[in-house]
Amino acid sequence: RMEGQGSYTLPTGTEYRGTLRDGMFDGEGELVFPNGGRYRAVWHRGVPTQGGKYTFADGLKYKDKKWHYCDGYDRRFYTEICSGLKPAGISQLTILDPPRKIPEGCYDCGDGFYNPETRVIVDYKLRFLRNTDDEEHEWIIRTCRKAWDETIEHKPKP
Repeated sequence: RMEGQGSYTLPTGTEYRGTLRDGMFDGEGELVFPNGGRYRAVWHRGVPTQGGKYTFADGLKYKDKKWHYCDGYDRRFYTEICSGLKPAGISQLTILDPPRKIPEGCYDCGDGFYNPETRVIVDYKLRFLRNTDDEEHEWIIRTCRKAWDETIEHKPKP
């Protein structure tokens, strides 16, 4: 069994970095998620016991009390709060700047790309994740960002 300091990558791509005891997370350790988020905690026999703190990929630290981020009144991304808004006409569409390039005809559904013709979601490395049911298909079509039908780029004035 795993013992001591180390790292372990789960089949989902999430990696644990920290102390292992008898094959379980035990002591100080951190989960690093494929989306760049991190969860740091003190673990006991595989369960977080104290100090659990989640940090999003853009550096925003989650607070379970007095959470005002994306509360309906201020819809800026954390990077926009820290660095300011872009000039008029240049939008920041995602926390990633520049945003991911979505394959033609597909949608970015948060954990990968969705092709409405095949009704398959692949992760951002284009590996199969899942097939969608009717409810998820409709939600993605209604709410997620779609690849442009034609490429349009911002061109600064000379």
